[in-house]
Amino acid sequence: MHMSGESLLIILVVGLIAGWLAGQIVHGAGFGIVGDIIIGIVGAFIGSWLLPQLGIHLGTGIVAAIVNATIGAMILLLIIRLARGGGGWRWGGNWGRSW
Repeated sequence: MHMSGESLLIILVVGLIAGWLAGQIVHGAGFGIVGDIIIGIVGAFIGSWLLPQLGIHLGTGIVAAIVNATIGAMILLLIIRLARGGGGWRWGGNWGRSW
């Protein structure tokens, strides 16, 4: 299998965006560029396996790839949080914060 430089760049960009989005939604903060890319790429694998199993097909294109990877990355982060015993659910935003 031969992967062009352009394909690798697209994978890294999708991973970065998806990892950052998932970090914002689930954790409330990003994990740095490398962490976001890793979370996004692993999330893309999870999403591309899990969503078709559930009968969900988002289509093709870069936006569908980002959404797919973001959903997978959110699932990954929630599993990591449960495995660590991270306590209650804290979604991004100001909902759970007291000022």
